[in-house]
Amino acid sequence: MLKFIGRRLIQMTFLFFLFLTLVFFLLESQPGDITSQFLDPNIPAQVRQLIIERLGLDGSVWNRWWNYITNFVTGNLGVSFSQYPRSVFDVIVERIPRTLFLFTFATLLAYFIGFTLGKRVAWKRGGFSEHAVTIGGVLLYTVFYPWFAILMILLFGSYLDIFPINGFIDPGFWRNAPFTGNEVFSQLILSLAIAAFIVSATAILARRQEERRTARLIRAVGYPLSVIVLVGFWVIRSEMRPYALDIVHHSILPIITLALIAFAGVMLLTRSSMLETLREDYILTARAKGVPEKDIRDRHAARNALLPVVTSFVLGLAFIIGGGVVTETVFSWPGMGALLLNATVIEDVPVATGALAFIGVLALLGHLIVDILYAVLDPRIRIAGRE
Repeated sequence: MLKFIGRRLIQMTFLFFLFLTLVFFLLESQPGDITSQFLDPNIPAQVRQLIIERLGLDGSVWNRWWNYITNFVTGNLGVSFSQYPRSVFDVIVERIPRTLFLFTFATLLAYFIGFTLGKRVAWKRGGFSEHAVTIGGVLLYTVFYPWFAILMILLFGSYLDIFPINGFIDPGFWRNAPFTGNEVFSQLILSLAIAAFIVSATAILARRQEERRTARLIRAVGYPLSVIVLVGFWVIRSEMRPYALDIVHHSILPIITLALIAFAGVMLLTRSSMLETLREDYILTARAKGVPEKDIRDRHAARNALLPVVTSFVLGLAFIIGGGVVTETVFSWPGMGALLLNATVIEDVPVATGALAFIGVLALLGHLIVDILYAVLDPRIRIAGRE
């Protein structure tokens, strides 16, 4: 396994720098540059030349490419043209947690609901519930996403007035706030990360138990503990709590919209994979041995049907930044997707390249995690790897 991971890391390094090169030249091939768009055409030529040198736009394209690659290796992503003199790294670090928060929760919700419904409708094939869920899933899977997002805003944000229609925070509410949005947001992420760790540890420990009574006891203790810790965290930080709730309130509508669209594909994928798994011989053998139906469904069929779903899940997380362009534009959510779109339009090449570099890193790491998870979930892959 270690040799395999080492080979994959070498391949990933080569592919990443190839990706960086391709992205750099694609962005450089755009006509014009940022100085021709935003500078007064009447300024003296020597001042324009000085600005070009300050932004690193002088010299040949190959020189700029070499400077960018060498700087990237040392961790220097350059300076943002549009937010000069802020570094690209600072701009990305400010935006990326917002995108990760929004899309991670939407993805987790979509996969939880999609996998649960998918395995149940496949197990009870032919019933009314299967037809209803499948038709609903197909409709959501094929819907035009920008139109659906606007429809959700009109329904829940305008007509029913339940959620804010756009934005990350309410500017009026935050006008005299003693904290910045990023400070509150970082504490919100920290509290949710702690609760998620407790939930994950509980699920793993419960799954490893042979006795059902012990597994139920672990779940009965672990899951409420995560809620208690989360509530206690915000009881201690009571001064931040109203502002954290404002951020959560603004994020609910885009999370629900994303989850509804993503859930449909997950449900259909799980249903298809589950139906194929139920035809396997080991399912028939388990039934012949008298294994309870619930165990056959959850421990035998669903576990092996999980492989393509895990692949889709990890790769979906890897591309959340790139997929955020439409969502963050429609909901005016100031994340990485909106940053990438704006940087590309105004030709802020360092920011656009830095954002795409993060997408490349996440995509490559996602492929590596998928390979490792396949070996963990399917013993046949581990045996084939040893041979």
